[in-house]
Amino acid sequence: MIKKTWQTPTNLLLLMSVSLPIAFATWMALLNNFVIERAAFTGAEIGMLQSIREIPGFLAFTAVLVLLLVKEQTLAYVALAMMGIGVALTGYFPSVVGLYLTTLLMSTGFHYFETIKQSLSLQWLTKEEAPAALGKMIGYGSMASLVVYSSLWLSERYLSLSFETLYLIGGGACVGLVLLMWVAFPKFEGHTVQRKHLLMRKRYWLYYALTFMGGARRQIFVVFAGFLMVEKFGYDVSDIAALYLVNHLFNWAFAERIGAWVGKVGERRALTFEYCGLICVFTAYAFVSDAKWAAALYILDHLFFSLAIAIKTYFQKIADPADMASTAGVAFTINHIAAVVIPVIFGLIWLVSPSAVFLIGAAMVVVSLILAQNIPVNPSEGNEVLIGKVPV
Repeated sequence: MIKKTWQTPTNLLLLMSVSLPIAFATWMALLNNFVIERAAFTGAEIGMLQSIREIPGFLAFTAVLVLLLVKEQTLAYVALAMMGIGVALTGYFPSVVGLYLTTLLMSTGFHYFETIKQSLSLQWLTKEEAPAALGKMIGYGSMASLVVYSSLWLSERYLSLSFETLYLIGGGACVGLVLLMWVAFPKFEGHTVQRKHLLMRKRYWLYYALTFMGGARRQIFVVFAGFLMVEKFGYDVSDIAALYLVNHLFNWAFAERIGAWVGKVGERRALTFEYCGLICVFTAYAFVSDAKWAAALYILDHLFFSLAIAIKTYFQKIADPADMASTAGVAFTINHIAAVVIPVIFGLIWLVSPSAVFLIGAAMVVVSLILAQNIPVNPSEGNEVLIGKVPV
Protein backbone atom coordinates (compact mmCIF):
# COMPACT_ATOMS: atom_id res chain seq x y z
CA MET A 1 0.00 0.00 0.00
CA ILE A 2 1.40 3.39 -1.04
CA LYS A 3 1.05 5.91 1.76
CA LYS A 4 -0.68 9.18 0.86
CA THR A 5 0.51 12.45 2.36
CA TRP A 6 -2.37 12.53 4.85
CA GLN A 7 -1.74 8.98 6.07
CA THR A 8 0.54 9.98 8.94
CA PRO A 9 0.68 8.85 12.56
CA THR A 10 -0.18 12.38 13.71
CA ASN A 11 -3.33 12.49 11.60
CA LEU A 12 -4.35 9.08 12.90
CA LEU A 13 -3.91 10.30 16.46
CA LEU A 14 -6.01 13.36 15.67
CA LEU A 15 -8.80 11.21 14.21
CA MET A 16 -8.66 8.97 17.27
CA SER A 17 -8.91 12.11 19.39
CA VAL A 18 -12.11 13.03 17.52
CA SER A 19 -13.65 9.55 17.67
CA LEU A 20 -13.49 9.04 21.43
CA PRO A 21 -15.36 12.19 22.56
CA ILE A 22 -18.19 11.62 20.07
CA ALA A 23 -19.20 8.61 22.16
CA PHE A 24 -17.92 9.65 25.56
CA ALA A 25 -19.31 13.20 25.43
CA THR A 26 -22.72 11.75 24.62
CA TRP A 27 -22.47 9.38 27.58
CA MET A 28 -21.30 12.08 29.99
CA ALA A 29 -23.71 14.82 28.93
CA LEU A 30 -26.76 12.61 29.29
CA LEU A 31 -25.64 10.56 32.29
CA ASN A 32 -26.80 12.60 35.28
CA ASN A 33 -30.24 13.33 33.83
CA PHE A 34 -30.63 9.76 32.54
CA VAL A 35 -29.82 8.08 35.85
CA ILE A 36 -31.96 10.48 37.88
CA GLU A 37 -34.99 10.48 35.54
CA ARG A 38 -34.96 6.83 34.45
CA ALA A 39 -33.25 4.95 37.28
CA ALA A 40 -33.90 7.19 40.33
CA PHE A 41 -30.23 7.38 41.30
CA THR A 42 -29.07 9.16 44.46
CA GLY A 43 -25.52 10.16 45.36
CA ALA A 44 -24.85 6.62 46.57
CA GLU A 45 -25.81 4.95 43.28
CA ILE A 46 -24.00 7.48 41.10
CA GLY A 47 -20.93 7.02 43.29
CA MET A 48 -21.10 3.23 42.83
CA LEU A 49 -21.56 3.58 39.07
CA GLN A 50 -18.55 5.87 38.81
CA SER A 51 -16.47 3.45 40.89
CA ILE A 52 -17.44 0.65 38.52
CA ARG A 53 -16.48 2.91 35.63
CA GLU A 54 -13.00 3.23 37.10
CA ILE A 55 -12.37 -0.50 37.66
CA PRO A 56 -11.08 -1.01 34.07
CA GLY A 57 -8.79 1.97 34.62
CA PHE A 58 -7.40 0.25 37.68
CA LEU A 59 -6.76 -2.83 35.54
CA ALA A 60 -5.22 -0.86 32.65
CA PHE A 61 -1.81 -2.42 33.39
CA THR A 62 -3.14 -5.60 31.76
CA ALA A 63 -3.01 -3.82 28.38
CA VAL A 64 0.69 -4.59 28.12
CA LEU A 65 -0.14 -8.31 28.43
CA VAL A 66 -2.66 -8.06 25.59
CA LEU A 67 0.11 -6.52 23.49
CA LEU A 68 1.81 -9.90 23.53
CA LEU A 69 -1.01 -11.01 21.20
CA VAL A 70 -1.89 -7.92 19.14
CA LYS A 71 -0.22 -4.74 17.94
CA GLU A 72 -0.83 -1.49 19.82
CA GLN A 73 -2.59 0.14 16.88
CA THR A 74 -4.95 -2.82 16.49
CA LEU A 75 -5.72 -2.85 20.20
CA ALA A 76 -6.53 0.86 20.02
CA TYR A 77 -9.13 0.16 17.31
CA VAL A 78 -10.70 -2.74 19.22
CA ALA A 79 -10.87 -0.78 22.46
CA LEU A 80 -12.41 2.25 20.77
CA ALA A 81 -15.06 0.04 19.16
CA MET A 82 -15.89 -1.53 22.55
CA MET A 83 -16.44 1.90 24.01
CA GLY A 84 -18.75 2.90 21.15
CA ILE A 85 -20.81 -0.27 21.54
CA GLY A 86 -21.12 0.26 25.29
CA VAL A 87 -22.40 3.81 24.79
CA ALA A 88 -24.82 2.72 22.05
CA LEU A 89 -26.40 0.17 24.41
CA THR A 90 -26.66 2.45 27.46
CA GLY A 91 -30.07 3.92 26.70
CA TYR A 92 -31.67 0.48 26.42
CA PHE A 93 -30.82 -0.58 29.98
CA PRO A 94 -32.35 2.04 32.34
CA SER A 95 -31.86 0.07 35.55
CA VAL A 96 -29.21 -0.04 38.23
CA VAL A 97 -27.75 -3.38 37.07
CA GLY A 98 -28.14 -2.53 33.38
CA LEU A 99 -26.32 0.77 33.78
CA TYR A 100 -23.54 -0.87 35.78
CA LEU A 101 -23.00 -3.48 33.02
CA THR A 102 -23.07 -1.08 30.05
CA THR A 103 -20.79 1.28 31.96
CA LEU A 104 -18.32 -1.55 32.55
CA LEU A 105 -18.25 -2.38 28.81
CA MET A 106 -17.88 1.26 27.78
CA SER A 107 -15.22 1.92 30.37
CA THR A 108 -13.12 -1.13 29.49
CA GLY A 109 -12.86 0.13 25.94
CA PHE A 110 -12.28 3.71 27.07
CA HIS A 111 -9.41 2.96 29.44
CA TYR A 112 -7.65 0.46 27.20
CA PHE A 113 -7.87 2.98 24.38
CA GLU A 114 -6.58 5.88 26.47
CA THR A 115 -3.69 3.72 27.71
CA ILE A 116 -2.65 2.75 24.19
CA LYS A 117 -3.19 6.24 22.79
CA GLN A 118 -0.87 7.74 25.41
CA SER A 119 1.77 5.15 24.58
CA LEU A 120 1.48 5.70 20.82
CA SER A 121 1.53 9.49 21.23
CA LEU A 122 4.76 9.47 23.23
CA GLN A 123 6.32 7.03 20.74
CA TRP A 124 5.23 8.74 17.52
CA LEU A 125 5.81 12.36 18.62
CA THR A 126 9.21 13.91 19.29
CA LYS A 127 9.92 15.61 22.62
CA GLU A 128 9.95 18.97 20.89
CA GLU A 129 6.59 18.60 19.16
CA ALA A 130 4.78 16.64 21.90
CA PRO A 131 3.44 19.54 24.06
CA ALA A 132 1.84 21.41 21.15
CA ALA A 133 0.69 18.19 19.45
CA LEU A 134 -0.92 16.87 22.64
CA GLY A 135 -2.64 20.22 23.04
CA LYS A 136 -3.83 20.02 19.44
CA MET A 137 -5.33 16.60 20.14
CA ILE A 138 -7.24 18.07 23.06
CA GLY A 139 -8.42 20.85 20.78
CA TYR A 140 -9.64 18.41 18.10
CA GLY A 141 -11.35 16.33 20.75
CA SER A 142 -13.05 19.44 22.07
CA MET A 143 -14.17 20.35 18.56
CA ALA A 144 -15.83 16.93 18.31
CA SER A 145 -17.41 17.46 21.72
CA LEU A 146 -18.70 20.84 20.56
CA VAL A 147 -20.56 19.10 17.74
CA VAL A 148 -21.99 16.54 20.17
CA TYR A 149 -23.14 19.07 22.77
CA SER A 150 -24.58 21.38 20.10
CA SER A 151 -26.51 18.44 18.69
CA LEU A 152 -27.77 17.44 22.13
CA TRP A 153 -28.86 21.00 22.86
CA LEU A 154 -30.72 21.25 19.54
CA SER A 155 -32.28 17.85 20.11
CA GLU A 156 -33.55 18.82 23.54
CA ARG A 157 -34.93 22.14 22.31
CA TYR A 158 -36.42 21.16 18.96
CA LEU A 159 -36.30 17.44 18.17
CA SER A 160 -37.05 15.77 21.52
CA LEU A 161 -35.08 12.65 20.64
CA SER A 162 -35.17 9.90 23.25
CA PHE A 163 -32.25 8.90 25.45
CA GLU A 164 -32.12 5.60 23.54
CA THR A 165 -31.74 7.32 20.18
CA LEU A 166 -29.11 9.79 21.37
CA TYR A 167 -26.94 7.11 22.95
CA LEU A 168 -27.27 4.95 19.82
CA ILE A 169 -26.20 7.80 17.53
CA GLY A 170 -23.19 8.74 19.68
CA GLY A 171 -21.91 5.20 20.12
CA GLY A 172 -22.63 4.20 16.52
CA ALA A 173 -20.73 7.19 15.11
CA CYS A 174 -17.68 6.16 17.14
CA VAL A 175 -17.80 2.61 15.80
CA GLY A 176 -18.16 3.95 12.25
CA LEU A 177 -15.01 6.06 12.62
CA VAL A 178 -13.10 3.04 13.92
CA LEU A 179 -13.97 1.17 10.73
CA LEU A 180 -12.82 4.16 8.69
CA MET A 181 -9.45 4.27 10.49
CA TRP A 182 -8.99 0.52 10.09
CA VAL A 183 -9.46 0.76 6.31
CA ALA A 184 -7.86 4.14 5.58
CA PHE A 185 -4.61 4.06 7.56
CA PRO A 186 -1.63 1.70 7.25
CA LYS A 187 0.01 0.10 10.27
CA PHE A 188 2.66 2.37 11.79
CA GLU A 189 5.71 1.29 13.78
CA GLY A 190 7.34 3.24 16.62
CA HIS A 191 10.99 4.24 16.57
CA THR A 192 11.80 2.01 19.57
CA VAL A 193 10.70 -1.56 20.25
CA GLN A 194 8.57 -1.54 23.39
CA ARG A 195 9.05 -3.78 26.40
CA LYS A 196 6.10 -6.19 26.70
CA HIS A 197 6.23 -6.84 30.43
CA LEU A 198 5.10 -4.96 33.51
CA LEU A 199 7.66 -2.74 35.15
CA MET A 200 7.94 0.06 37.70
CA ARG A 201 11.13 2.05 38.02
CA LYS A 202 12.12 3.79 41.24
CA ARG A 203 13.38 6.82 39.36
CA TYR A 204 9.85 7.44 38.00
CA TRP A 205 8.46 7.84 41.53
CA LEU A 206 7.47 11.51 41.16
CA TYR A 207 5.61 10.78 37.93
CA TYR A 208 3.74 8.00 39.70
CA ALA A 209 2.89 10.29 42.64
CA LEU A 210 1.61 13.11 40.41
CA THR A 211 -0.43 10.60 38.43
CA PHE A 212 -1.96 9.12 41.58
CA MET A 213 -2.99 12.51 42.97
CA GLY A 214 -4.32 13.59 39.59
CA GLY A 215 -6.59 10.56 39.44
CA ALA A 216 -7.85 11.14 42.96
CA ARG A 217 -8.84 14.77 42.57
CA ARG A 218 -10.17 14.37 39.02
CA GLN A 219 -12.84 12.00 40.30
CA ILE A 220 -14.29 14.79 42.39
CA PHE A 221 -14.63 16.94 39.28
CA VAL A 222 -15.90 14.19 36.98
CA VAL A 223 -18.36 12.64 39.43
CA PHE A 224 -19.57 15.38 41.73
CA ALA A 225 -19.19 18.74 39.95
CA GLY A 226 -21.69 17.72 37.26
CA PHE A 227 -23.94 16.04 39.82
CA LEU A 228 -23.96 19.31 41.78
CA MET A 229 -25.32 21.15 38.76
CA VAL A 230 -28.26 18.79 38.40
CA GLU A 231 -29.09 18.05 42.04
CA LYS A 232 -28.50 21.48 43.64
CA PHE A 233 -29.15 23.89 40.76
CA GLY A 234 -31.69 21.90 38.72
CA TYR A 235 -29.85 21.87 35.38
CA ASP A 236 -31.67 19.89 32.66
CA VAL A 237 -30.13 18.11 29.66
CA SER A 238 -30.00 21.26 27.52
CA ASP A 239 -28.38 23.23 30.36
CA ILE A 240 -25.70 20.57 30.85
CA ALA A 241 -25.12 20.34 27.11
CA ALA A 242 -24.75 24.14 26.90
CA LEU A 243 -22.28 24.11 29.80
CA TYR A 244 -20.19 21.39 28.16
CA LEU A 245 -20.44 23.33 24.91
CA VAL A 246 -18.78 26.37 26.48
CA ASN A 247 -16.13 24.15 28.12
CA HIS A 248 -15.08 22.62 24.86
CA LEU A 249 -15.30 25.89 22.97
CA PHE A 250 -12.59 27.19 25.30
CA ASN A 251 -10.57 24.00 24.87
CA TRP A 252 -10.90 24.15 21.09
CA ALA A 253 -9.71 27.75 21.10
CA PHE A 254 -6.89 27.44 23.63
CA ALA A 255 -5.73 23.82 24.06
CA GLU A 256 -3.02 23.91 21.39
CA ARG A 257 -1.79 27.26 22.73
CA ILE A 258 -1.80 25.84 26.25
CA GLY A 259 0.30 22.90 25.03
CA ALA A 260 2.76 25.25 23.34
CA TRP A 261 2.91 27.33 26.54
CA VAL A 262 3.73 24.22 28.57
CA GLY A 263 6.59 23.53 26.17
CA LYS A 264 7.83 27.10 26.63
CA VAL A 265 7.63 27.58 30.40
CA GLY A 266 8.30 23.98 31.46
CA GLU A 267 6.37 21.40 33.40
CA ARG A 268 6.99 22.71 36.93
CA ARG A 269 5.66 26.20 36.23
CA ALA A 270 2.71 24.88 34.25
CA LEU A 271 1.65 22.46 36.97
CA THR A 272 2.16 25.07 39.69
CA PHE A 273 -0.19 27.42 37.84
CA GLU A 274 -2.74 24.63 37.36
CA TYR A 275 -2.74 23.52 40.98
CA CYS A 276 -2.98 27.03 42.42
CA GLY A 277 -6.00 27.64 40.21
CA LEU A 278 -7.64 24.35 41.15
CA ILE A 279 -7.25 25.00 44.88
CA CYS A 280 -9.27 28.19 44.44
CA VAL A 281 -11.88 26.49 42.25
CA PHE A 282 -12.44 23.49 44.55
CA THR A 283 -12.73 25.72 47.60
CA ALA A 284 -15.27 27.89 45.81
CA TYR A 285 -17.32 24.82 44.83
CA ALA A 286 -17.84 24.12 48.53
CA PHE A 287 -19.61 27.43 49.15
CA VAL A 288 -21.17 28.43 45.82
CA SER A 289 -24.90 29.14 46.02
CA ASP A 290 -25.57 30.72 42.63
CA ALA A 291 -26.10 28.59 39.50
CA LYS A 292 -24.24 31.00 37.22
CA TRP A 293 -21.19 31.16 39.49
CA ALA A 294 -21.23 27.37 39.72
CA ALA A 295 -21.18 27.19 35.92
CA ALA A 296 -18.24 29.62 35.79
CA LEU A 297 -16.32 27.45 38.26
CA TYR A 298 -17.07 24.37 36.18
CA ILE A 299 -15.65 26.03 33.07
CA LEU A 300 -12.50 27.18 34.89
CA ASP A 301 -12.08 23.71 36.38
CA HIS A 302 -12.23 22.10 32.96
CA LEU A 303 -9.78 24.61 31.47
CA PHE A 304 -7.21 24.11 34.24
CA PHE A 305 -7.22 20.38 33.65
CA SER A 306 -5.89 20.97 30.12
CA LEU A 307 -2.55 21.77 31.76
CA ALA A 308 -2.28 18.15 32.95
CA ILE A 309 -0.50 17.32 29.67
CA ALA A 310 2.58 18.63 31.51
CA ILE A 311 2.66 15.36 33.50
CA LYS A 312 2.85 13.38 30.24
CA THR A 313 5.57 15.56 28.72
CA TYR A 314 7.52 15.38 32.00
CA PHE A 315 7.49 11.60 31.77
CA GLN A 316 8.48 11.63 28.11
CA LYS A 317 11.56 13.69 29.02
CA ILE A 318 12.76 11.45 31.86
CA ALA A 319 11.81 8.00 30.51
CA ASP A 320 13.59 5.28 28.62
CA PRO A 321 11.85 5.33 25.16
CA ALA A 322 11.28 1.55 25.41
CA ASP A 323 9.18 2.02 28.57
CA MET A 324 6.31 3.98 27.01
CA ALA A 325 3.84 1.12 26.46
CA SER A 326 4.38 -0.71 29.75
CA THR A 327 4.47 2.48 31.81
CA ALA A 328 1.31 3.84 30.18
CA GLY A 329 -0.63 0.87 31.54
CA VAL A 330 0.97 1.10 34.97
CA ALA A 331 0.31 4.85 35.08
CA PHE A 332 -3.38 4.40 34.29
CA THR A 333 -3.63 1.81 37.06
CA ILE A 334 -1.95 4.17 39.52
CA ASN A 335 -4.25 6.96 38.33
CA HIS A 336 -7.25 4.80 39.17
CA ILE A 337 -6.26 3.32 42.53
CA ALA A 338 -8.00 6.14 44.36
CA ALA A 339 -10.59 6.51 41.60
CA VAL A 340 -12.06 3.09 42.33
CA VAL A 341 -12.90 3.92 45.95
CA ILE A 342 -13.33 7.72 45.98
CA PRO A 343 -16.72 7.84 44.19
CA VAL A 344 -18.26 5.36 46.64
CA ILE A 345 -16.78 6.88 49.80
CA PHE A 346 -17.35 10.45 48.68
CA GLY A 347 -20.85 9.55 47.52
CA LEU A 348 -21.61 8.70 51.15
CA ILE A 349 -19.90 11.89 52.34
CA TRP A 350 -22.04 13.77 49.81
CA LEU A 351 -25.21 12.58 51.58
CA VAL A 352 -23.98 14.32 54.75
CA SER A 353 -22.10 17.36 53.35
CA PRO A 354 -21.52 18.14 49.65
CA SER A 355 -19.20 20.97 50.71
CA ALA A 356 -16.87 18.53 52.48
CA VAL A 357 -16.35 16.64 49.21
CA PHE A 358 -14.92 19.71 47.51
CA LEU A 359 -12.86 20.88 50.50
CA ILE A 360 -11.15 17.48 50.65
CA GLY A 361 -10.54 17.84 46.93
CA ALA A 362 -8.81 21.18 47.55
CA ALA A 363 -6.56 19.50 50.11
CA MET A 364 -5.61 16.88 47.50
CA VAL A 365 -4.57 19.63 45.10
CA VAL A 366 -2.33 21.13 47.79
CA VAL A 367 -0.46 17.81 47.95
CA SER A 368 -0.05 17.90 44.15
CA LEU A 369 1.27 21.45 44.33
CA ILE A 370 3.94 20.40 46.82
CA LEU A 371 4.97 17.45 44.65
CA ALA A 372 5.24 19.62 41.54
CA GLN A 373 7.90 21.76 43.18
CA ASN A 374 10.23 18.75 42.99
CA ILE A 375 10.31 18.79 39.17
CA PRO A 376 13.63 20.14 37.80
CA VAL A 377 13.58 23.13 35.45
CA ASN A 378 14.98 20.89 32.71
CA PRO A 379 13.96 17.30 33.50
CA SER A 380 15.76 14.52 31.66
CA GLU A 381 16.87 10.93 32.10
CA GLY A 382 19.08 11.03 35.19
CA ASN A 383 17.63 14.39 36.27
CA GLU A 384 14.12 13.34 37.24
CA VAL A 385 13.72 15.15 40.57
CA LEU A 386 15.36 17.81 42.73
CA ILE A 387 15.01 15.80 45.97
CA GLY A 388 14.92 12.03 46.26
CA LYS A 389 17.02 10.95 43.31
CA VAL A 390 17.55 7.21 42.87
CA PRO A 391 20.03 5.37 40.63
CA VAL A 392 19.08 4.88 36.98
